[in-house]
Amino acid sequence: MSLLTNSAAMTALQTLASTNKSLESTQNRISTGLRVSDASDNAAYWSIATTMKSDNKALSAVQDSLGLGANKVDTAYTAMNAAKDTVDQIKTKIITARGVSAGDRGKIQDEIKALQSDLGSKSLASFSGDNWLNIDTTAASGDAANGKSVSIVSSFDRKADGTVSVGKIDVELYNSTTGDTIALFDKNATAANKKGILDTEFVVQAAVAGPPAVAEVRASIATLDVSAAGLTDAGFDAMLAGVEAALGKMTSAASDLGAAKSRINLQKDFVSKLSDSIDKGVGALVDADMNKESARLSALQVQQQLGVQALSIANSGNQQLLSLFRG
Repeated sequence: MSLLTNSAAMTALQTLASTNKSLESTQNRISTGLRVSDASDNAAYWSIATTMKSDNKALSAVQDSLGLGANKVDTAYTAMNAAKDTVDQIKTKIITARGVSAGDRGKIQDEIKALQSDLGSKSLASFSGDNWLNIDTTAASGDAANGKSVSIVSSFDRKADGTVSVGKIDVELYNSTTGDTIALFDKNATAANKKGILDTEFVVQAAVAGPPAVAEVRASIATLDVSAAGLTDAGFDAMLAGVEAALGKMTSAASDLGAAKSRINLQKDFVSKLSDSIDKGVGALVDADMNKESARLSALQVQQQLGVQALSIANSGNQQLLSLFRG
């Protein structure tokens, strides 16, 4: 036994310090729920988890974009279906007008004008400022408000080399090659070049050289007039053919919008599941096992108590030595 050096106390102190350090680490894991809370715990796992968490935030933004896109598609689809019902009513009015006298057609035309005005209102349906049914077919592609197509962010991908990319779902508003469109009206094109479903003109009365000469009569769903003077049965047939053609295009457009909405919904489900998978992967890397940590905490608390007692016993040795010199 030495007065200058208490080896037992030093050993007990070192053991107690080690126990306290482990206890602090365990308490930190229990309070945060993380086995790896910063880079010093495990640099590799922390780096991987941080990147994955960042990617998951990007996927959350993708989900928001898909939700916004789904609402835009749904708005256009709802307006398209409503407009189709209105065009059906115009078709019945044309048939009715064909069977009445010329003097009564003016009243039917008043009803048709009201329906045509209703079509104009339905074409203004928009969501978040984007209107897909009333566009400028001559505008640059990609402009959500006026363009020929719109893109909805649908995915976020990270490659093995660390580069990232964003996937898109494209909804075609107008195809200049085929002429296919989901737009009801072409808002900025010249009258002779309207490309909307409802403002594309068709021939109602062919030109006749004469005599007497008869000028060609053209109309669209938005402008047809069953009360026009000199309208023949052939003219009514042409109107009905034009209405049927428009209804076919509207049905096709509604089908395209429905397909786009279905694809968006499928992608939303996939992104949601992918986000959950990433969360699970991050958890496997950095989350603490609370059962193990609880058991370790109990053991360390016992070790701490024993360490304090050992240090107390080691320090009491000097008092025993001092008693040898008492008379």
